[in-house]
Amino acid sequence: MSIGISSLGFPRIGPHRELKSALELYWSGKIDAEELQADAAALRSRNWTAQRDRGVTVLPSNDFSMYDHVLDTSAMLGVVPEAYGRLGRAVGLDTYFAMARGNASVKAMEMTKWFDTNYHYIVPEFYSGQHFELSSTKPIDQFAEGFRAGFQTRPVLLGPVSYLLLGKSIDGIERVSLLPNVLPVYVEVLRRLADAGARWVQIDEPCLVMDLAPKATEALATAYTTIANATEGLNLLLATYFGGLGRNLELALRLPIAGLHFDLVREPSQLAAVAARAPRSMTLSFGVVDGRNVWRTNLRAVLDSIEPIVADRGLDRTILAPSCSLLHVPVDLELEADLDPDVRSWLAFALQKLDELRALSMALERGREAASEAFARSDQAVASRAASSKTHRADVAERLTRLTPEITRRANPSEVRRAAQRESLSLPLLPSTTIGSFPQTADVRKARSAKERGQITASAYEELLRDWTREVIRWQEQIGIDVFVHGEFERNDMVQYFGEQLNGFAFTRHGWVQSYGSRCVRPPIIYGDVHRPSPMTVAWSTFAQALTLHPVKGMLTGPVTILQWSFVRDDVGRDEVCRQIAFALRDEVADLETAGIRIIQIDEPALREGLPLRRSEWDTYLRWAVECFRIASSGVRDETQIQTHMCYGEFNDIVDAIAGLDADVILIEAARSKMELLDAFAGSYANEIGPGVYDIHSPRCPGEEEMTLLIEEAARRIDPSRLWVTPDCGLKTRTWDEVRRALTNMVAAAGRVRAKLAERTR
Repeated sequence: MSIGISSLGFPRIGPHRELKSALELYWSGKIDAEELQADAAALRSRNWTAQRDRGVTVLPSNDFSMYDHVLDTSAMLGVVPEAYGRLGRAVGLDTYFAMARGNASVKAMEMTKWFDTNYHYIVPEFYSGQHFELSSTKPIDQFAEGFRAGFQTRPVLLGPVSYLLLGKSIDGIERVSLLPNVLPVYVEVLRRLADAGARWVQIDEPCLVMDLAPKATEALATAYTTIANATEGLNLLLATYFGGLGRNLELALRLPIAGLHFDLVREPSQLAAVAARAPRSMTLSFGVVDGRNVWRTNLRAVLDSIEPIVADRGLDRTILAPSCSLLHVPVDLELEADLDPDVRSWLAFALQKLDELRALSMALERGREAASEAFARSDQAVASRAASSKTHRADVAERLTRLTPEITRRANPSEVRRAAQRESLSLPLLPSTTIGSFPQTADVRKARSAKERGQITASAYEELLRDWTREVIRWQEQIGIDVFVHGEFERNDMVQYFGEQLNGFAFTRHGWVQSYGSRCVRPPIIYGDVHRPSPMTVAWSTFAQALTLHPVKGMLTGPVTILQWSFVRDDVGRDEVCRQIAFALRDEVADLETAGIRIIQIDEPALREGLPLRRSEWDTYLRWAVECFRIASSGVRDETQIQTHMCYGEFNDIVDAIAGLDADVILIEAARSKMELLDAFAGSYANEIGPGVYDIHSPRCPGEEEMTLLIEEAARRIDPSRLWVTPDCGLKTRTWDEVRRALTNMVAAAGRVRAKLAERTR
């Protein structure tokens, strides 16, 4: 007998971001749809081959997406808002990408974070009486494609209940009440997959690790009873991840499913309960390798925990898998020749995680001696990391012991600070600003690459940066923005830039992870105690400030976001790592203030993302997350204004925590939601707020009239004396043509509303 090995899902982008390249060539008109589809098919084939060669026996299909798997599900179900005007029943590429990115005539749909990850998904829209029909056969097509190429795959579908819960109601309808309308499409897809030769289908229901309302639990029972009755003979593996099943375990085990996947990395304690209560006939998929982080698995510890249960239940009813899809980790560690050898020996990327699963399977099937070499390497990595002097600093540990409540509090309340800042800054009503970055053009990227390869000197590179900074300061003066930024041309990434100047971080060259669509990031790896050896941003901030009389913001990434957008060490608590980062940033804030910077923005777009999936764990997380922001921000005078930025998250549930940050100004994404996000802040948030009026993730450039209406809508919800005007996010990914038009319109719109408000008070 043999044990199954599954990946649940594999990184879509390719080891060298091949998908990104193909998408951007298509969007720019340099290749056509047929060429794009051919490139995507080639990448899928390489992914299947790579997984099979690494020992995977249960290959996934339909885990590949051109943009986002939630958007794929919307396309499958025909969930296309009327504004996108699809022609006919099928959802074609143009409609699909219009929903994701917008175009000249329509805005992109809302985007938010996939559970507690930094992956973004396109939010489905639901309404009363909504009709669903099969509008994309992608799951069937990709299964058939693999089948023709000799790959017997297990198709992956996002489950109907999780899908509905991930969407938004635009007319107040209970989302799961639409389940009876959705299920016929799922049944049709599953029947077609069975007819095409599928034996198993993986249906992901990550909602099962969350606190579920009674209607949601009823919906899950209804969904899988209906599906099982209509698809007899097809085996369903229900996949859960990102946490433990907890009170939902009994519900999951009552469902008519053939297999259950559960996450033993996030919640190892659930192993005994699942094993004891699962029917003997049920196949169990053990999520034993971390699909969310890059550290090597302690193979011996995993084997010790699961070996007795596997022996009891039988190899043929067992599958070894990552905790979740490998979408969230880089593809191949073998590409990283420049990493510190010690740190590299502690890591495993997607392909190496499959090697770990194969070693575990060999040990379970043939005894531990069969995988002795792999286990020896694992043991060595565990011991080396634990003993390494690279992971701990006594001065960092000692500083954390000196943390007191006074360190986390500003000297005076916000109303006192606001008066001092108004006198110091002399800003108009509805002051305009931007979030931080300006376009990282091909010239900027080319110069950075040339400097890294030694083709230009560091001094020549810095002179280019100075020229671009001078130009952007002059341009902001020309269009009349009130609070400037220096453009961040020297920065490669809002987290990497800081990590490269802090102790305790390592960086990859090819460790790319998809954030959304073609947007990829290379998360830093926090392997040791975090310490700031010297100032990181002061030189560029003071250079820019010397060019103008307008205030130029100092720009920092906040401690929670640096934590969330990194691969974080797992040998100490996340809260401890975050405090280390916060103290490093506190030193930077102090140096900026001393250098004369009057406004300092500390971005925390990941604050909501880090929220645990179970409400019972929220208070603990929010307590230390807010504390860390305040450690970083509270050591300044009243006159120094602290701003923060957040985007693409549901903030309603954490408004009290956001208020607890005690930032003088919060700048938030609001354009896609047409200011709906302000409802969360209208009653209980007393500090100043800048709702975004320009969706920077779409190539569409909003006009002055449109932005005027958004600012007026914001002014109806928030006292105008507390309002700022800003884009949704940084402008790094946009072109200068788009930015010039959009920001000129934004400044003009702010001026129009400012004049109207002044007229009313006369």
